[in-house]
Amino acid sequence: MTNFTLRRMFGNRRTIVTYTFLAIQIIAFLLMTINGGSTNIYTLINFGAKFNPAILAGELWRLVTPIFLHIGFMHILLNSITLYFLGTQLELIYGNFRFALIYLLGGLMGNVVSFAFSEAVSAGASTSLFGLFATAVVLGRLYPNNYAIRNMAQGFMLLIILNFVNGLASPSIDNWGHLGGAIGGGLATMFISVPGMVAVDRGTRIKTFLSYVILAVSLILFGFIRNGMIY
Repeated sequence: MTNFTLRRMFGNRRTIVTYTFLAIQIIAFLLMTINGGSTNIYTLINFGAKFNPAILAGELWRLVTPIFLHIGFMHILLNSITLYFLGTQLELIYGNFRFALIYLLGGLMGNVVSFAFSEAVSAGASTSLFGLFATAVVLGRLYPNNYAIRNMAQGFMLLIILNFVNGLASPSIDNWGHLGGAIGGGLATMFISVPGMVAVDRGTRIKTFLSYVILAVSLILFGFIRNGMIY
């Protein structure tokens, strides 16, 4: 019902970005499986997982590539299902390019926070997915009188709560990445507006964009300082 309402309100936009991201992470998973296994730490590092020593050596691209890597079959299965259902709906609202930006900015911030506060090798779309969770919540607040958006946000509230609880209850899960993803997605939602619908003034969008940039840069510098790379 929610999907039908969104399609009626935002048109029959093709959700090609969601399917593209799904394809990338599935292909990456298959390649890791045949090259040592997705649970093999060396394979993960070779394919671009978040690995602090490599980031400290200058491989900053590892703040993005972990978004498309997964550790084990259940990991990619659950994240792919979540991306499919939540991603297609948010892409209908934002359109292809803006949705891609929100997804990547949430994932980037999640990996930046993880780099700053966690030593663990990590990977997974969860950083971006928590960014999408934050986007759904913020949109529900920004457009409380829009039935389609409000219904979408409420429909995913239980899923959001379950993911947060599961993260807190599982010590192997990178909760720093989840927290960072939620912060990044929430901020991105404030400065990337829904096409044709303005709920945030230009000044606020500029401030939240600058906040995102300053926070990301500060945390990267903190990660280098914490590891003794900058004195």
